[in-house]
Amino acid sequence: MRLQHILLPAALVSLVAVSAYSEETDRYRLEKSTNGYVRMDTQTGAMSICEERSGQLVCKVAADERAAFQDEIDRLQTSMKAMDERVTKLENSLSARLESKLPSEEDFNKTMSYMERFLRGFMGIVKDMDKDNGGGAQLNSQKT
Repeated sequence: MRLQHILLPAALVSLVAVSAYSEETDRYRLEKSTNGYVRMDTQTGAMSICEERSGQLVCKVAADERAAFQDEIDRLQTSMKAMDERVTKLENSLSARLESKLPSEEDFNKTMSYMERFLRGFMGIVKDMDKDNGGGAQLNSQKT
């Protein structure tokens, strides 16, 4: 019984592996031509021209596909250039807007001076009120 539990999964795994190998080996077709071979990818339809050199098969992409690849490369390069220009433009406009919204050093110092005078005046009023009430002891007794 235990042997079946081991053999059945092993058989299934080997069938899947053989099937995948078979698909991979059937993917390409080689046809003899006058100058060598033509290789076709049966899944994508891509064709390559192959010739035998030093006992090895060397394949090159067919001219039509090469032109299609070059057209795609040119399109992508144009698209990348347009994106680079757009990013640069956006970065420059964003930094310009941020810089224009930030106060100058002089405006910042002036604002800090106003705040300092306001807080000193406010603290002075609080101290005067504290003196008028006879110190902090009376205020604390009223809270409880």
